[in-house]
Amino acid sequence: MTTKRFSVGYALLLKKQKSFIQDSLVNLAKERGIDLIKIDTDKPLVDQGPFDCVLHKLHGEEWREQLREFLVYNSNAIVVDFPDAIERLRNRISMLDVVSEIEAVEDNEAATFGIPKQFVIYEPEKLKDAASCGEGLKFPVIAKPLVADGSAKSHKMLLIFSNEGFDKLKSPTVVQEFVNHGGVIFKVYVVGKYVKCVKRKSLPDIAEEKLDGLRGSLSFSQVSNLTSDDRNDDEYYKMLDLEDVAMPPISLITNIACGLRKAMKLHLFNFDVIRDTKVGNRYLVIDINYFPGYAKMPGYETVLTDFFWDVLNKKEARLFNCKNESMKLVDDNGGYCEEARCHNGSSG
Repeated sequence: MTTKRFSVGYALLLKKQKSFIQDSLVNLAKERGIDLIKIDTDKPLVDQGPFDCVLHKLHGEEWREQLREFLVYNSNAIVVDFPDAIERLRNRISMLDVVSEIEAVEDNEAATFGIPKQFVIYEPEKLKDAASCGEGLKFPVIAKPLVADGSAKSHKMLLIFSNEGFDKLKSPTVVQEFVNHGGVIFKVYVVGKYVKCVKRKSLPDIAEEKLDGLRGSLSFSQVSNLTSDDRNDDEYYKMLDLEDVAMPPISLITNIACGLRKAMKLHLFNFDVIRDTKVGNRYLVIDINYFPGYAKMPGYETVLTDFFWDVLNKKEARLFNCKNESMKLVDDNGGYCEEARCHNGSSG
């Protein structure tokens, strides 16, 4: 008996293709009966395939229309993920607003979560007067572009110590409180119901006694030079041993991951979490990204292949209703993330 083979068409920018579509992933998927096929973005999607699943990280109304047309003629196909859901993550305000939609769980080892205080400035003339409309924010603050589209420009961020630091900024800009977090960030990768948390080194803490002498702004690449005048970045990070850093409670991370997945209706994303050193058991979600660099995650080939298998076998599926252009997330039990697994990781 011939085993059915599945086809997953992928539409990714060249940089993403090179990092994600590795031979190790293609070959492992092929062994499971799943063929990864490149979509030619210069040709109409509806003329290609047929595909059982479309995997993509593209945006724009033209691509959105192509997906709609494709699903009209391929009603059983699955799109991971739908552009309307992804769009929310292209705005740094709406991106984090979703955290408020997550319900807290009782079994979380007394830990709590939230987001940093933040606001957005749309008018250029108000940038210099940002402190007066800061809704209780105190310097230092982080300034970052409102649009998070993955471009180099969208990643340019500043740590601002005084009003003068706003001089070089362009609106719209998100102003966010800077929270000392022990120089460690926790990156959480989500692939369907799979959740993996790892530790990474981050910006160092800024001592309060240093703040009075700091003016203007620094780019993130310069911030590491703040905590000591006689040390360099390499020496600092050698002193910081990630092995000694405790992981967040598994129940908390899993709860946030499953809550975000349900609220955003997305399968593929990661989010960054920091621990507020002043509170200790308070965790803040500071960033959410769609379809991150999974190749950096150990064993990503197995995780993604298992995910494709579950999606293609309808254990986890996205159903698209072309009439009202709505989508819903379902699994075998009609629920969300019931079997989520959180794997503690280290900086490796």
